[in-house]
Amino acid sequence: MRDFAKGPDRKLILEDGLCVLGSSFGSGDDRILEIVFNTSMTGYQEILSDPSYTDQAVVMTYPLIGNYGMADDDYETEHPSIGALIVHEYNDEPSNFRSRETLGKVMERHGIPGISGVDTRMLIRSIRDRGTMKALITDISVPREEGMEILKKHEMRTDAVSRVSTREICVKGQGNEGPHIVMIDCGMKKSLVTSFLIRGCRVTIVPYDLEPAKISALRPDGLFISNGPGDPADVPETVAAVRKLIGSVPMMGVCLGHQIISLAYGARTYKLKFGHRGGNHPVKDIRTGKIEITSQNHSYAVDASSIKNTPLEVTHLNLLDGTVEGVACEKDCVMSVQYHPESAPGPEDSRYLFDRFLAAVDKSRSDLR
Repeated sequence: MRDFAKGPDRKLILEDGLCVLGSSFGSGDDRILEIVFNTSMTGYQEILSDPSYTDQAVVMTYPLIGNYGMADDDYETEHPSIGALIVHEYNDEPSNFRSRETLGKVMERHGIPGISGVDTRMLIRSIRDRGTMKALITDISVPREEGMEILKKHEMRTDAVSRVSTREICVKGQGNEGPHIVMIDCGMKKSLVTSFLIRGCRVTIVPYDLEPAKISALRPDGLFISNGPGDPADVPETVAAVRKLIGSVPMMGVCLGHQIISLAYGARTYKLKFGHRGGNHPVKDIRTGKIEITSQNHSYAVDASSIKNTPLEVTHLNLLDGTVEGVACEKDCVMSVQYHPESAPGPEDSRYLFDRFLAAVDKSRSDLR
């Protein structure tokens, strides 16, 4: 077993000059990533395996990570693409009857570096005050000035969705007799697919850049646009496809899918200072007046002022900062939310949204009969 009592051997250098020391776990590879933080108290396995964290170093606010290990049924993807995990205390001896591996072992196998022993409160305060930025994970011997020069010259990639989307059309739930839902995979979590399968749907998962004519040829009863990493402006193919399909089939989007739908209608998006990542974000459903506690993971938001010139209406608002959390177009049978109704990890307040969407799908199918 690796000796985690040893002194610091890794260095985290941020582009604003902040330098943090820590001990390595997982892979020992160097990385240049966007540094962000997540406020969830549980769910580090789902966070580690969420494709939306591609190219990001995630700082966990909860101080103890790894204590319940890794369970076979809790992965959100088979091939985690998160950039790195930064924690205060890493536990390499989990206590959990469902655990099959340690977090560090999984990270090592997938080439994901980790740093422990970090003052995460100080680091997160810095990110909150200065905003997300580039960060270098490297050996402790690398001078800060050299690291900052490396960061200055590095251009972050913008092709994350193409790297995590499926490359082939895949069908799930073949025996189900419910509606046929086509899901555009922009970096989709398994829990989203499961949310439709347990409701009796037949699901077809398609690549992010599949042509709209080929999507229509699949004869969907409903179209779902998934979560995923990065800037929605980096996937113009998906935006164009959604724009073409609006009005032809009921449509739902979450997270990146919500932003893509908004862009397809002509709205704009912008990057938040440090994003929303956690399982305790209060969101108000404007139509019902109810408050939901939601799971969130995104860097970008829809510009509220840009929605006024579109057929969309705002349906949900974030009560922490007033950002748009949901939009809809009744005429086109379109709805989307910025947060994660599958609640993995996070509260279950928003799972009703799948039922609301499927009710619209059923009504559309009835009208066509």
